[in-house]
Amino acid sequence: MELILAIALFAFSSGITPGPNNIMLMTSGVNFGVKRSIPHLMGISLGFPTMILAIGLGLSALFQAYPIIHQVIKIIGIVYLLYLSWLIANSSSKMEGKSIVKPFSFLQAAAFQWVNPKGWIMAVGAIATFTSVQQDLTPQVITIATVFLCVAFPCAVAWLGFGVALKRILKNERQQKIFNITMAILLVASIIPMIAP
Repeated sequence: MELILAIALFAFSSGITPGPNNIMLMTSGVNFGVKRSIPHLMGISLGFPTMILAIGLGLSALFQAYPIIHQVIKIIGIVYLLYLSWLIANSSSKMEGKSIVKPFSFLQAAAFQWVNPKGWIMAVGAIATFTSVQQDLTPQVITIATVFLCVAFPCAVAWLGFGVALKRILKNERQQKIFNITMAILLVASIIPMIAP
């Protein structure tokens, strides 16, 4: 249960904070409304957990054959997550949205996950951080993907459905700073169970 909570905190902090997916969803919500943006929302919500499954199941054989690789990636993942926490806490008070001509389709949004550097780092970091080579990796990877699906989906809905209001709130420097620091703390909190003995 502690592991699922840690994954959920990680999924929430990475799913609710500004990033390429959320900025595009927010912009799509503002420009096209909820109904026209649903394919985009579903592409992200299903595409990212699918990417976690593909990466996790592909890496599982490698991790079992060479456990040191798992440990190295885990350390790199933890360091990156700490760095990401620092970036989130110290990020600029201004957000930049990109205008798009039409909303992403389901396939475009799902395919975007594979070219999103943050997505790759988050997926590999989550797999390396929240799995153990002492156990079968397949159920662990499925658990991570399922938690991401369950937690990240409502976060994406929030960015889409409340994009205009959220954008207005996050333009306020003080409110955005509080929001960013809170998300950074949650991200660090999600790492603690993985580094505790």
